[in-house]
Amino acid sequence: MNQEVDIYTETMAKVYADQGHWARAVEIYQHLAQREPQRQDLIDGLVHARQKMEDQPTTRPEELVPLFREWIELLLQQEKLEKLKKLRRKL
Repeated sequence: MNQEVDIYTETMAKVYADQGHWARAVEIYQHLAQREPQRQDLIDGLVHARQKMEDQPTTRPEELVPLFREWIELLLQQEKLEKLKKLRRKL
């Protein structure tokens, strides 16, 4: 048995849910609900976590453009700095 599955508990699912890690909470609630399908509280937790996961906004690609631009600019600046350091060492 997977060691991670061994520590799947309702408490772990609640902790993940409280922290907003909905996918992990869903994973644990699914596992627990399969083992104990008669427990309505687990099913309710699973439904709630799934709804929250679906409600989370997804990042649109156009929102990433400014971040990539900044990243590229920083890379170019780093490259320039490295060249200047090499020149300085030669002098």
